[in-house]
Amino acid sequence: MGYQTAQPTAGGLWELVRRQHGVVSRAQLLELGFGPQAIKHRVAKGRLHPVWRGVYALGRPQISRSGQWMGAVLSCGPEAVLSHASAAALWEIRADRGDEVEVSVPAPKAPRRPGIVVHRRATLGGIEVTVHLGIPVTTPVHTLVDLAAVLTPGQIEAAVNEADKRDLIDPDTLRTALDGQPKCPGLATLRELLDRRTFALTDSELERRFLRIVRRAGLPLPRTGCVVNGFKVDFHWPEFGVVVETDGLRYHRTPAQQSRDRVRDQAHAVAGLTPLRFTHAQVRFDPDHVRRTLLALVAPRPPS
Repeated sequence: MGYQTAQPTAGGLWELVRRQHGVVSRAQLLELGFGPQAIKHRVAKGRLHPVWRGVYALGRPQISRSGQWMGAVLSCGPEAVLSHASAAALWEIRADRGDEVEVSVPAPKAPRRPGIVVHRRATLGGIEVTVHLGIPVTTPVHTLVDLAAVLTPGQIEAAVNEADKRDLIDPDTLRTALDGQPKCPGLATLRELLDRRTFALTDSELERRFLRIVRRAGLPLPRTGCVVNGFKVDFHWPEFGVVVETDGLRYHRTPAQQSRDRVRDQAHAVAGLTPLRFTHAQVRFDPDHVRRTLLALVAPRPPS
């Protein structure tokens, strides 16, 4: 089948580019009926602007970050997908670093593109890939697996929490989904992180630091993010009657915020609970004090 059999249609081109965040590949232009000379003419006239090899921005050279991601995928071939840190940024489970775009392709393909990090995969397809906002990308599950191979435990824990908050996948579903993943870097690390005995959802790095103190003290994990006496609390040990709040630097520094904190603590005390409140400085720089306090109130007591 020849590329020149179709009649060029500007309307079809603009519709395609709109769906693809402002970019189009040379192969797609040929399929739409634009021959090599027509493409060359539009480049010379400033209607097409090269972004990466075989990929152009239409109309103006400036493209969004989504356009850069889409252009990188198009440049690496029809089976390429956004992956790793770039996929995490697209899913909004980790901040975009704004550097090179990461793309995965099936082995043995290995295109080289300046500004694009290309990962070769023994398998790529099926349950590992999807489309989000029009961009081919690794699924949230496989994106987290990829991240687990390169990030610290704290960073991947934060990404899992963010994926849960965005309703992409919850920890229990993620644990089950990992059983169907092919063996690859990061898989064992993520499984270990998601161990039911040690993993709990949190809203912040401060809360994750607090849970590390709990684990090192050998204490049972508390419930997290639950509602107690009409207030959402950071941590709750119902079996010991203890409620803990970790006061970050952002949400507990004004007089009004501190007044609301006191009302919460008083409501818990009236209900017969012991409210504890640890500051950012205590959790970050004095974990031994936090551990000793918790051991005095949370550690299982022998029967009387």
